[in-house]
Amino acid sequence: MTTSHEEIVLGGGCFWCLEAIFQQVKGVVSVESGYSGGQVKDPTYEQVCSGSTGHAEAVKIVFNPNEISLHDLLLLFFHVHDPTTLNRQGNDVGTQYRSVIFFNSKEQKAIALRAMAEVEQTKLWSDLLVTELRPFDAFYSAEEYHRNYFKQHPTQGYCRFIIAPKVAKFRKEFPGRLQ
Repeated sequence: MTTSHEEIVLGGGCFWCLEAIFQQVKGVVSVESGYSGGQVKDPTYEQVCSGSTGHAEAVKIVFNPNEISLHDLLLLFFHVHDPTTLNRQGNDVGTQYRSVIFFNSKEQKAIALRAMAEVEQTKLWSDLLVTELRPFDAFYSAEEYHRNYFKQHPTQGYCRFIIAPKVAKFRKEFPGRLQ
């Protein structure tokens, strides 16, 4: 049986956090940190951090829909970042840290809308979602030193105090979703 994979690009604050979590999800084939949603071709990290390119820090997730549905992947996404804060996640502030889903098809858009409605209906968050829903245009890979950041730098301050607690919380809340 041939397995077809799907892709989705998500922005939810620092790409290091999303990468570290989604690399552990059963059914996820690969996760790549990068930039999406802006007007500058092939931006650098410094350009994106300036807020002038319009890009969000994002992750491109390739997944096997026979192992995890896009709907379930998006529900995890809404659990692992705060989709109610505009252009910020914790101390990371700026449009590059916005909550955003870049969909590849009408079907992906419909699934995202359904997941967003479900999250609001269940009151997962007390405030309303501010997650953008945008058609996918382009994804630019982050510089090599950003890739697999948490795996390569687990003792670095940001990793220990920001990423590690998020990963631990995810592992505790979703043990059935771990690879």
